[in-house]
Amino acid sequence: MNPALPPRRIWLCADDYGLSPGINRGIRDLIERRRLNATSVMVVGPAIRRDEVEALKTAVATGPCAIGLHTTLTAPFHPLTMYFRPLHGGVFLPLGAMLRTSLLRRLDPEIVRGEIAAQLSAFAELFGRPPDYVDGHQHVQLFPQVRDAFLAAVKKAAPNAWVRQCGRTLPLSQKLQNPKALLLDVLSARFRVRCQQAGLAYNPGFAGAYDFTQSVDFGKVMPAFFEGLPDNGLVMCHPGFVDDVLIGLDPLTDQREREYAFIAGDDFPRLLAANVITLREPAP
Repeated sequence: MNPALPPRRIWLCADDYGLSPGINRGIRDLIERRRLNATSVMVVGPAIRRDEVEALKTAVATGPCAIGLHTTLTAPFHPLTMYFRPLHGGVFLPLGAMLRTSLLRRLDPEIVRGEIAAQLSAFAELFGRPPDYVDGHQHVQLFPQVRDAFLAAVKKAAPNAWVRQCGRTLPLSQKLQNPKALLLDVLSARFRVRCQQAGLAYNPGFAGAYDFTQSVDFGKVMPAFFEGLPDNGLVMCHPGFVDDVLIGLDPLTDQREREYAFIAGDDFPRLLAANVITLREPAP
């Protein structure tokens, strides 16, 4: 333990519950081990059957964990609303096309708001309550046009939920070293302003973005996530086990097992202790 560091309570949030049975199993195991305190649920995912929902509820009863909605508006997933546009081959646009379309202001905000409202409603039906927080798959909640529709839908359906912003609390020189995270910093600046105007709470800091396309030693990159992270900050992660469903839907596969192995292992609690960090308890 470093006595020079102030104690911090953080959120360690596993994204993509509902994407595949292997991801679900890995996330539930880490919740039961008390290695996670938040997970984001994809209600449009193929592995969000009632049994998977009940299994998550059981895990959360063992290890306290916030459950959020992972708003999904990008391929290869299908919208819940019949009228959602634009689509590509019957599914949402790929990430790059969705970002370009939003930057060019070619989305219909009411159509986007309606889809997000439908996903919030589906979450409430599955879990019997609104989500504790709301974020976005591939950070889509930050996109122009999407962000206002997102915040309006959350404000109406889950006004007590907090929402995820993805801006880092680091010096500019450090921010410039990671182009992907820098884009999230830029998009999050306007998102935070909109949150304040809407009266919605948000996490004060964010970390967890790195190059998922490389075979990265997660234990070596995770210490950097804690640099400059404030109390109540959020670290995003993607643990799970690879299965055929995941392989057919998402390019992030083996790296998920490396994340799971580190978070489940003995080095992870030592890393938290060295940084005077604990996982905060979700509100009852």
